[in-house]
Amino acid sequence: MLKRALFGIVVLLVGAVWLGQGVGVIHGSFMSGHLFWAIAGGVLVVLGVAMLMSAWRIRNRRTA
Repeated sequence: MLKRALFGIVVLLVGAVWLGQGVGVIHGSFMSGHLFWAIAGGVLVVLGVAMLMSAWRIRNRRTA
């Protein structure tokens, strides 16, 4: 559960950076302003949120 939550946080943060670079909010990289990185970042953000929700649900099932 803790590993899933930590991995979800990492995936979410990486996705947020890639999304920010892809849409041009974060500058200074070869990824800045490219649609591919915006889409890839968005996918990672969704995956990270799903992993965190899954870890939260597992935790709630164990404590109930």
